[in-house]
Amino acid sequence: MQEDDQKDLRPHWHRPHVGEQRWPVLLVVLVVIALQYVLPRDLSLSIQLPIGYAEAALLIVLLAFNPRRISSHVPTTRAIGIVLIAIMTLSNTASAIKLIDAIITQGVANARSLLLFGGSIWLTNIVVFGLWYWELDRGGPGRRAEAARPYPDFIFPQMSDPLYAPHTWHPNFFDYLYTSFTNASAFSPTDVMPLTRWAKMLMLVQSMTALLMVGLVFARAVNILR
Repeated sequence: MQEDDQKDLRPHWHRPHVGEQRWPVLLVVLVVIALQYVLPRDLSLSIQLPIGYAEAALLIVLLAFNPRRISSHVPTTRAIGIVLIAIMTLSNTASAIKLIDAIITQGVANARSLLLFGGSIWLTNIVVFGLWYWELDRGGPGRRAEAARPYPDFIFPQMSDPLYAPHTWHPNFFDYLYTSFTNASAFSPTDVMPLTRWAKMLMLVQSMTALLMVGLVFARAVNILR
């Protein structure tokens, strides 16, 4: 193995590896489903309950196909994963729009509820975009495990210099979740930079969404408390 690593001139992050565990992703998806479920009816889609069932069913299907490591690219499971993320995105976007509309047209007066539901939507937004980054970067976790694509969509500090990480390092879901959190908090990239146009556009949309949530929801809550 060491001789093969010495002969392989590719960067350490762009070599085949055993693949990352699926359970962290499954865990955060369950958190998203729970957060969407606790939102009041006037802040969620009228078909939110069937949507929750659909999300849970897709999660079970993913577990049935591959409950452990994502060591290779499987088009079926990747398609199911993308559909699941798209449904969560649609549901959370609808909730964000309804909350902003309620603030503008109805003048929500309960600061506690505003912070609770706004924070729930903001947190879901972080998880959903983290899933998008994880699922799309270099063709998804399966293709990253196979080292099938030469150019990254996101560049992490560990990728710019091998001295920053061991030769076995590769980005996993937590790295993309961290990227999503910092982008939603700072409204711009921090230590992880997008390289491709789709990555830049996705981060732009997330920053704009987070800015609206903070600017309208939390500012309104602070104003009420005063």
